[in-house]
Amino acid sequence: MSTSPQVTPGVVLDAVLERITYVSEETGYTIARVATERAGPDLLTVVGSLLGAQPGESLRLVGRWGSHPKYGRQFEVHSFTTVLPATIQGIERYLGSGLIKGIGPRMAARIVGHFGVETLRVIEEEPGRLVEVPGLGPKRTNMIGAAWEEQKAVKEVMVFLQGVGVSTSLAVRIYKQYGDASISVVRNEPYRLAADVWGIGFRTADTIARAVGIPADSPQRVQAGIQYTLSEAADNGHCYLPEPNLVADAAQILSVPAELVRSALAELVAAEGVVRELVPNPSVEGAKIPAVYLVPFHRAETALAASLLRLLSTRADRMPAFAGVDWAKAVQWLRARTGVDLAEEQESAVRLALTAKVAVLTGGPGCGKSFTVKSIITLAAAKRAKIVLAAPTGRAAKRLTELSGHPATTVHRLLQLRPGGDPSYDRDNPLDADLVVVDESSMLDLILANKLVKAIPPGAHLLLVGDVDQLPSVGAGEVLRDILGAESIPRVRLTKVFRQAAQSGVVVNAHRINAGQAPVFGEHPDFFLFPVEDPEATAGTVVDIVARRVPRRFGIKPRDIQVLTPMHRGPAGAGSLNALLQEAIAPHRDGAPERRHGARVFRPGDKVIQIRNNYDKGAAGVFNGTVGVVTALDPTDRRLSVRTDEDEDIEYDFDELDELQHAYAITVHRSQGSEYPAVVIPVTMSAYTLLQRNLLYTAVTRAKRLVVLAGSRKALSIAVRTAGTGRRHTALTHRLGGR
Repeated sequence: MSTSPQVTPGVVLDAVLERITYVSEETGYTIARVATERAGPDLLTVVGSLLGAQPGESLRLVGRWGSHPKYGRQFEVHSFTTVLPATIQGIERYLGSGLIKGIGPRMAARIVGHFGVETLRVIEEEPGRLVEVPGLGPKRTNMIGAAWEEQKAVKEVMVFLQGVGVSTSLAVRIYKQYGDASISVVRNEPYRLAADVWGIGFRTADTIARAVGIPADSPQRVQAGIQYTLSEAADNGHCYLPEPNLVADAAQILSVPAELVRSALAELVAAEGVVRELVPNPSVEGAKIPAVYLVPFHRAETALAASLLRLLSTRADRMPAFAGVDWAKAVQWLRARTGVDLAEEQESAVRLALTAKVAVLTGGPGCGKSFTVKSIITLAAAKRAKIVLAAPTGRAAKRLTELSGHPATTVHRLLQLRPGGDPSYDRDNPLDADLVVVDESSMLDLILANKLVKAIPPGAHLLLVGDVDQLPSVGAGEVLRDILGAESIPRVRLTKVFRQAAQSGVVVNAHRINAGQAPVFGEHPDFFLFPVEDPEATAGTVVDIVARRVPRRFGIKPRDIQVLTPMHRGPAGAGSLNALLQEAIAPHRDGAPERRHGARVFRPGDKVIQIRNNYDKGAAGVFNGTVGVVTALDPTDRRLSVRTDEDEDIEYDFDELDELQHAYAITVHRSQGSEYPAVVIPVTMSAYTLLQRNLLYTAVTRAKRLVVLAGSRKALSIAVRTAGTGRRHTALTHRLGGR
């Protein structure tokens, strides 16, 4: 369908899209090959934005002819629409391309063989006649008819949306959300799209609103802009924005006077669309600032603080045996079981976790967090305590299971989140647990932490384990740091690096980086630097390291090597590296199924990562950061299957594929809670704004056996020296009785 706000006058070219050879993920710029009657058997090259078009579709392209100095004559596309094919060959190719769920190439050939040029009319007007085709029963016939009707309805919506530049995949989502009311919602309430339809943010909704005539200074637009500004802040980790910051940011985003924003904000507060509250000003001792929250974040922050304080103050104790235990005997018994002495810090942590209702255990790599946790679990199990272990990611939960010998699960599965995100376990229906241990708790965002703590029964002990020096959660808040900032919460920080761990270059250099010191190279067999100055050359070096050097020298398979980048964009960013690594590790093979979605091509065997929370998939939802492998791809049923790192099989319809990205290379933020045999980290000056110590520290600590850095020594030096960008806007510490 159309990909520009208005059709640009020019040459019209009718063509069948044969294949897409290149798509830029960042701009949507596409290079494709098309067949036309005019060119006969020769294919023509077309360039421009063709996002949403699929091989096999008949397109009406509008643009102009041009010439490329290297590639010769090509057609530059300004806009396009899809059209139904008229020839038998065109109809068969169209139906067999996977556009209609339930019809693959073989079935398309049978249908067209039976109905000829009448095929599309029969599907449109007499779909019941499809049972005449050998091998087509009533069930598949009904599925094809329903898929055709949905395609037709989506195309009607797209005809309306083509004037405002909405892509094919977003039009499908709009239709799935609103059905026959789609056009009415788009025309009359366009800002609803930003709240209701994943993938449509305020800016897209605003473009649509302008196109349907909503004025720039309308209260509807300004209030939506305020909520968008707060939502963007939440995406950057903030639970609230100080009111002056919010007004200034919203006024700039909306290009309206600040007074108009203040007026709209007052109306939003009165309507309880946002919450305004005075909180301590972290920059000025004793002063307060007006903080503006989106409602869910205010509720979560106040409820989390109340739940933690309630757990701490309750007189009930579900592990009373430890209140009067002889700790000398307990530690001696533990030594006999494990053959290892606890260090003084570790013994303090064990005693704290088993006697305090809420406790935090933090520390860097090699300091014995894992053994301390195992000791706590061993003693609790000896007293027949009901132990529940959880972590934010599937990989972290597996690791916790391995080190403890007790089954661990993800927090989402533990709480049994239902479609919509409500947990089965909460304050009214708490978990049956005496001790709850949550590993990698630096990853807990505010919303998830609130759901978890609400489900802890009175008298149970909650132990949060994590490295506070790592990056904070992807979601809003910095829960672990805020809890450690409140003196009311007991904690132990492990600082001693054990002798065996001190022989590891990964551990040694992680601690050096965390202390603001440059890593050392050449002293350890598990920590390397490949100096490369140019970002594009760095990308090539990374591919060589992953595909050839590390497998050859260390015997680690390319799929077990994780590339961690500071950013998604740029020549050495995750987007570009994924395309290069896929070509090196899982290239195109003739006859093998694959599916192009926008700039990405998905193939069986691809490493992929989920990029949004989807509570409607799987047993308890699939969550942002879940990693898996593509196990099957069915063009006929328009479906792709992924086996996640939680050993769950998840199915995606083709129009849901923008929930997935390739995971050969991922950003450091997305790697939190995971551990990999080998990690490769590109460090370039093109990622200048993200060169920070805690980001590099987090990346290095993801490796079990090997770290390889590739890139600029200058960029590495800047990352080590740069402490970070400052704290997030949160008030959890204050609510816990801190500042």
